[in-house]
Amino acid sequence: MDKIVYIVDDDESVIAALKNLLRSEGYLIEAFTSPSEFLNLSNYRSPSCLIVDLNMPGLDGFEVTSAINERGYSIPTIFLTGHGTIPVSVKAMKAGAFEFLTKPVLPDELMNSVADALLLSEKSALQSQEKQILTARYATLTPREKELMQLIIRGLLNKQIAAEMEISEITAKVHKRRVLDKMMAKSVPELIRAAEKLGILHEN
Repeated sequence: MDKIVYIVDDDESVIAALKNLLRSEGYLIEAFTSPSEFLNLSNYRSPSCLIVDLNMPGLDGFEVTSAINERGYSIPTIFLTGHGTIPVSVKAMKAGAFEFLTKPVLPDELMNSVADALLLSEKSALQSQEKQILTARYATLTPREKELMQLIIRGLLNKQIAAEMEISEITAKVHKRRVLDKMMAKSVPELIRAAEKLGILHEN
C-alpha cells in the first residue's frame, strides 16, 4: 500500500528540502504552496499524513486541518512553525495535531514523526474498512434479527431468547444461526466483538 505525505507550505525552499528528505525513504509526495490548492483536492488518499506550515497567507495551518476534518477526513497532521511558543503548541494539540515541530526541523525528528503518523493512518484505514464491511453485513439483518442479535450479545441462552421473543426454542436456535451467518461470525464472542466495533453493544 503506497504511503503518501501531503506538504502544504508557502515557502518553496522548505518544500524542496522536505521532498528530498522524504523521497529518500520511498514516500509518495504531493506538495502545495497554496492551502486552497490542497483543499481543492476531491479526495485524500490513505494511508497518509499532512505536514503543514502554521503561518501562511490566507488560510493558516489550523484552518487547513479544520477544513479537511469538516469534510470527514482524519489525516494525522504535523504542524511546522518558525515561531514555536507554548500557547501556539497548546492550540495545535487542541486542534488535533499529531506532532508540533519548530523550524528548522531536525531530519531524524521529522522522519520519526512521519513514520509514526503514517502507521496511525494505516491502522485507522484498516479499522474504517472493517467497520464499513460490518455495517454492510448488519444492514442485511431484518429488524427482528437485530433485536435477536441484542439478546445473543447480552449472553442469553436459546431458551431465554425464545421466552423473550415468544418463539419456540428451536426457532430461536435457527434464527440465532442465521444472525451469525449473516454477520459472518463463527461464534458468539466474535459476534460481540463485531457489535462493539459497530457501537451497538447492549443497545436499548
